[in-house]
Amino acid sequence: MSESGFRAGDVELVRAALRVAAEAPSTGDVPIGAVVVGPDGRVLAEAHNQREARNDPTAHAEVLALRAAAAAHGDGWRLEGCTIAVTVEPCTMCAGALVLARVARVVFGVWEPRTGAVGSLWDVVRDRRQNHRPEVVGGVLADECAALLERFFTTHRSDAGH
Repeated sequence: MSESGFRAGDVELVRAALRVAAEAPSTGDVPIGAVVVGPDGRVLAEAHNQREARNDPTAHAEVLALRAAAAAHGDGWRLEGCTIAVTVEPCTMCAGALVLARVARVVFGVWEPRTGAVGSLWDVVRDRRQNHRPEVVGGVLADECAALLERFFTTHRSDAGH
């Protein structure tokens, strides 16, 4: 399902997103992490889900990372030439934000067949009607990304039942 193969550094980027995602459960949030790097490979921003922490339905890891990266990148809101790495396939809101931010590449871990909008349920980022279509690489460290989510939901569900 990916448009191209992994590049040097993609595994390290998703691994960095996994480290960031691991911070989310402390706030009660689903452990999803995102890292944005500039064209030179410098980390511009990283974030994890904070919907629960901020009481904000838009506080997804990708949106928070895009906002911070835009401030750091210095080209207004445009993130041309930048790559975002995410632990889970982005949803429709996040996929739309990635297109609007003009990121060059989207690299992610596990596919999300129920809500994924980068090839699973929908393909917002590669729709031919879009004026910008980033390169997509999915399935990077998919097993590790899936395991982090499974641990969270197993714990979350068992805590909810008590």
